[in-house]
Amino acid sequence: MSRILIKNLKEQIEKEVTIKAWVDVARQQGKLAFFDFRDRSGKVQGVVFGKPEVLEIAKTLKPESAVTITGLVNKRPEKMINAEVQNGDIELEITDIKVLNEAESLPFDLETDLTIDTILDFRPLTIKRKREQAIFKVQSEIVNAYGTFMRKEGFTEFQAPKLVGGDAEGGAEVFKVPYFKKKNAYLASSPQLYKQIMVGAYERVFSFATAFRAEKSATTRHLSEYTSLDAEMGFIEDHTDVMKVETALMRYLVSHLKEVAQNELKELKIELPTTGDETSPTFPYMKLREAQELIKKETGVDKTNEPDLEPEDERWLCEYAKKELGSDFIFITHYPVSKRPFYTYEDENDPGFTKSFDLLFRGVEITTGGQRVHKKAELLKRMSDKGLNPDNFSFYLQAFQYGLPPHGGWGMGLERLTQKFCGLPNVKEATLFPRDINRIDTLTSKDQTDTAEL
Repeated sequence: MSRILIKNLKEQIEKEVTIKAWVDVARQQGKLAFFDFRDRSGKVQGVVFGKPEVLEIAKTLKPESAVTITGLVNKRPEKMINAEVQNGDIELEITDIKVLNEAESLPFDLETDLTIDTILDFRPLTIKRKREQAIFKVQSEIVNAYGTFMRKEGFTEFQAPKLVGGDAEGGAEVFKVPYFKKKNAYLASSPQLYKQIMVGAYERVFSFATAFRAEKSATTRHLSEYTSLDAEMGFIEDHTDVMKVETALMRYLVSHLKEVAQNELKELKIELPTTGDETSPTFPYMKLREAQELIKKETGVDKTNEPDLEPEDERWLCEYAKKELGSDFIFITHYPVSKRPFYTYEDENDPGFTKSFDLLFRGVEITTGGQRVHKKAELLKRMSDKGLNPDNFSFYLQAFQYGLPPHGGWGMGLERLTQKFCGLPNVKEATLFPRDINRIDTLTSKDQTDTAEL
């Protein structure tokens, strides 16, 4: 008998069917045994009665056992219908059970409150929890919607390398790979240089890139390995063209999650974000110095000489944007040249500051982007100013010799974006298998913890 998915059982009333599923809940009551079964499509209740040989097997089943179940699909009596759950009006009368793989006794109740260390140390088990399944369903749909939107907007997907000869950001927090002859390689901290090269061929490109940061931090915000949702586009006027596309993208993401992930967001008790005035082509935005002046005016805290925002500043600006501007998103633009990578375009009308931006969302920066330098002579000067050796970037610099147009783009952390959509306190909860200075699958020392403060 062919397998039937649980979501299709209502089409099989009074018919014998076979499902393949996990035991979600097992309850034995004398000569009866009740189960909730789940497969990839949903859940259904099953019951064993009047079949002694089947009941003997049923009494041995533990939650999470993988089974093949044969039975009759029956309508429930009117007084037993539960309209609040999937398949609450039917029941499977079990006539046969085959155990595909019996589960051991669970080390804890899956639906109880667990510490983050327990959740991550037992990830192969805790990924079965409703909460975790909701989180990563949302993440899956973010990836789905991201790719759909970018392709509709004329972007071509490409695969960025994970091993690179030089770090795109020119920083020290990189993983060195001493494998190649006479040259060190590094794990890529960004696909930045490669997506700029690709603009010269396709004009608009995007990538789901794995990025690595050898940061010494072990906080609720940091990961050593993450997925970067990257995009780059050519023939722009300035950074605001990039901001317009990203605004449309984020509004599309919100709309998509509203359509397909309502059950997951309900499970997580999360409301979808507000996206500001829909008639505006961008989310609200202000320059860094304007944001700092606003913070000073409203809070009395003077940070007008700081080159960047502190975490508490990002939180305050997001609260302000939601309350005063009707948006959970706000762009902060024009960061100092000294705080941005060598390829970032300096604003000719605002010397010392760049045509760059961060997108803040629910208290944290989720995107860094802006316009890039597109002329080789200017790039060489910027490299010199940053103390970088152009010889280390000779492969990248080829693109700028052959008509690379004005361009810009962004990089966005998938895990941090998921964290904020799902209302999670720690980015590791939005990471299937997180890596940081303290963890590769399990903690590298029993003295460590995943609950570090900001």
